[in-house]
Amino acid sequence: MMDPTTDNAGNTGDPGTARASLEALRAEIAKAVVGQDPAVTGLVVALLCRGHVLLEGVPGVAKTLLVRALASALELDTKRVQFTPDLMPSDITGSLVYDARSSEFSFQPGPVFTNLLLADEINRTPPKTQSSLLEAMEERQVTVDGTPRLLPDPFLVAATQNPVEYEGTYPLPEAQLDRFLLKLTIPLPSRQDEIDVLTRHAEGFNPRDLRAAGIRPVAGPADLEAARAAVAKTTVSPEITAYVVDICRATRESPSLTLGVSPRGATALLATSRAWAWLTGRDYVIPDDVKALALPTLRHRVQLRPEAEMEGVTADSVINAILAHVPVPR
Repeated sequence: MMDPTTDNAGNTGDPGTARASLEALRAEIAKAVVGQDPAVTGLVVALLCRGHVLLEGVPGVAKTLLVRALASALELDTKRVQFTPDLMPSDITGSLVYDARSSEFSFQPGPVFTNLLLADEINRTPPKTQSSLLEAMEERQVTVDGTPRLLPDPFLVAATQNPVEYEGTYPLPEAQLDRFLLKLTIPLPSRQDEIDVLTRHAEGFNPRDLRAAGIRPVAGPADLEAARAAVAKTTVSPEITAYVVDICRATRESPSLTLGVSPRGATALLATSRAWAWLTGRDYVIPDDVKALALPTLRHRVQLRPEAEMEGVTADSVINAILAHVPVPR
């Protein structure tokens, strides 16, 4: 494992070194964020799969800090956009600006031209502005004045939203939710974790100064590229492929759902399972990998019937029931 206090620019991108470097992320991010290992793992899986992440949690559970800490530990360029009702699409993608000296229009890139875009409170901006991210998330480019402009690689959108406050919000449409590879729920901390958080603040921890917290880059673009190549070689047996399909098809037949998982969702579950298998040190996927990633990959791709929702049924409970009933390959 590389020294987390050193810069990663000289890394050769060896797959073994890449895995060790990505595993070191937990230790680095833990210097700033307490007790959010599942969310950290989800963000790493999304990076390996070239996907995007929707982080859902009440205010004050370190969603923004988590993304900032990840960017610092990964040596990636990051930008933050606070989504508000008056935000315009050009505020995200960029626009043409007239230069009086040259009498020409030049393109001024928006904050979307970065490696890691933090879209804070994405459901507080109208659908017109939300949709400005669709092309960027799916095609890795934005089109301004008819000209497509490629985004840097890697590119990840980490969007946050508050699950309990609905006044002044615009729920994300299904088409945009489907663009997110994972939906990660950020829970309130346990009692001991909350004690640890307060102890750190009492000792002078400043969440606005991650360098002072000791976070250093432990991985870079070369590591990420080597890791992605290794994930692509992870073996998936026909039985595992059929297992993923059976799970997704079962959501379409569930009496509790009006909308099941699409083939894109099945593809996403296969991709995240491969990434998780590689992260845990295997070059092949097992059913437990699929089960481990089923909830974060599928929960935002299904829609509950109103009567089921009134009875207290949740997307997670429906998916868990399906996982319990779909035969597991041996």
